[in-house]
Amino acid sequence: MERNYYYFIATLPSLSYGDKPPMSSGEFLEQCADHLHPDDIALLEYCCYDPKLAVETVQTTGSDFIDAFLLRERALILNLAFSRGAKLKRPAAEDPPQDMPRTAARAKAVFEMDDPLEAAILMDQSRWNTLDNMLGIDPFGSNNLFTYFLKLQLMERRQLFNAEKGSAEYRGLYDTILNEYNSRV
Repeated sequence: MERNYYYFIATLPSLSYGDKPPMSSGEFLEQCADHLHPDDIALLEYCCYDPKLAVETVQTTGSDFIDAFLLRERALILNLAFSRGAKLKRPAAEDPPQDMPRTAARAKAVFEMDDPLEAAILMDQSRWNTLDNMLGIDPFGSNNLFTYFLKLQLMERRQLFNAEKGSAEYRGLYDTILNEYNSRV
């Protein structure tokens, strides 16, 4: 059952992908503890970008919105894994779900990008847009809070992206692997 949270939702700052988050996801959860029904608080544990959770949660959560979110995440993750396995010439145990062609196409586009940073940004922007498309017409329903929490996580993740730091980390890993290989030869 979707509940409405008129006051709480009306007090939340607006979110825009790429901007600095107005609060942390932890601060949002603290506010939720004061305003949400315990059943909705419990559902927030499913509102995260955890590949293991998305793949392993196959039973209904009690929320059609969260079930749809997890289904899309599962399809994205399995399609990415399938593409990665095909590139490495490692056959997958089964084909990825094909019942969501947009998700499969998005995973393919992300996987084929040369720049990992740009691929991560594209994937997160796509996730953001998918959340917008999944929302119904009730602006004060619990689904909006679930979306808000997921979007905060995307914003926090985006704040961590740093091309120079990523490049330096990649170079360090590459050098370590190369040195290990050369020491064995």
